[in-house]
Amino acid sequence: MSKSTVRFLSSCALVAVIAASAALAQGGAPTAPPARDGGPAGAPGQGPAAAQPGGGRPGGPPAAPQAPPLTPAAIERAKQILAATRQALGGERLAAIKSVVASGRAKRVRGNNLVPIEFELSIELPDKYLRKDESPAEETDPTSTGFNGDQLIQLPAPVAPPARAGGPPAPTPAQLDGQRKARVLTIKQDFVRFALGIFADSFTTYPLTFGFAAQAEAPQGKADVLDVRGAGNFAMKLLINSQTRQPIMVSWMLPPTNVIVTVPGQAAPLTVAPGAVVVPGPAAPPASAPQAEKDQYTKDVLAIRQKAQATPVEHRLYFADYRDVDGVQMPFRLRRAIGTDTTEETTFDRFRINTKIDPHKFEPVK
Repeated sequence: MSKSTVRFLSSCALVAVIAASAALAQGGAPTAPPARDGGPAGAPGQGPAAAQPGGGRPGGPPAAPQAPPLTPAAIERAKQILAATRQALGGERLAAIKSVVASGRAKRVRGNNLVPIEFELSIELPDKYLRKDESPAEETDPTSTGFNGDQLIQLPAPVAPPARAGGPPAPTPAQLDGQRKARVLTIKQDFVRFALGIFADSFTTYPLTFGFAAQAEAPQGKADVLDVRGAGNFAMKLLINSQTRQPIMVSWMLPPTNVIVTVPGQAAPLTVAPGAVVVPGPAAPPASAPQAEKDQYTKDVLAIRQKAQATPVEHRLYFADYRDVDGVQMPFRLRRAIGTDTTEETTFDRFRINTKIDPHKFEPVK
C-alpha cells in the first residue's frame, strides 16, 4: 500500500467521526471571536444564504436546516485551539502577512480525463482575491475569477444571454446584479475554505464563527474537530492535527450536482460526474398505458429525484506537505474530493509573502 493511500485512509478515518461530533454542539447564543484585521468575525446570523445548488429554490431541494448555535464554551475552546494553530504556523510572522502570491499546477478530473492546469493565486488581505487559470492542453484563453470587496472579478467578463424569439426575456439589470452577488458569494466561500489551511483565521470579507465539536482518533494521531459557521446556513468542519497543530482538512455538505434515475435493467452509466448520484427508479409504463398511469410514473420519478437531491454529498479539501516559507508554514499540496472521488490535486511551486501586487489585477467587472 502506497504512502498516499495510507494518508487517504487515515483522513477517511477522521471523517468518520465528523457526523457524530455535531451532537456535541449544544444550544446557546454564540459570541464571535475577533477578526484577523480587527473587524467583526462572528457570523451575523443574517445575510445571503450559502451559495449551495438548489438550496430552497422552487423545484429544487430544500434549503439546509439551520445548524444549532454554538455554545460559549465551544467557542472559547476553539479560540484556544486556533491560537495554538496560528502560533505553530508562524505566530507573529503569520500575523504580519498582508499579501500572498502563489503559483503551481493542478490536475482536475473532467469526464475520464485529467486536465492539467497552471494557476496563480493573488491574495491581498483582508478582501481581495484572484485566481488565474491556464490550461496548456487546451486552446483556450486564461480565465480569472475573484473578488474585490463585494465586487466580482471575472475574465472573460460575464455576458448576458440575448433574448430569443419565443424564449425567455433577457435578464433585467436587477437579475444580473443578483447573479453577480451570488457568484461573489460562491467565490468567497471557496476562498475561506482554502484560507483556513494557511491562516486558521476569519476575515471580515466573509466572517466565520468557530466552535469545538470533538476530538477524532486516527492512525496518524488525534485531530481537533471544529464547527465553522458563516452567514446564512454556511457550515463546515475544520480538522486540525492535535500534535503538529497543522490543519488537515475542511469538510462540508452540498446537494448532489446531478441525479441520474435509472430504470430496471438499465446498465449503470460508464462515467458519473463527481457529486452526481445514481438512484434506481420504477419501470416506465408502456406507450399504450393510460395517461393516469403515465402521470403517476412522472410523479414517482420526480419524488425519487427530489429525495436524492435532498440528501447532501460530502465535499472535502485536504491540506498537506507543509513547508517553511519565510518563517511561515505553507501547505504545498491540496486535494479536493466529492464523496469518495478525488476531483482535483494541486501542487504549489512557490509562495511569495508580502510581495507587491499590481492593483490592476483586482479591477472588478464593470
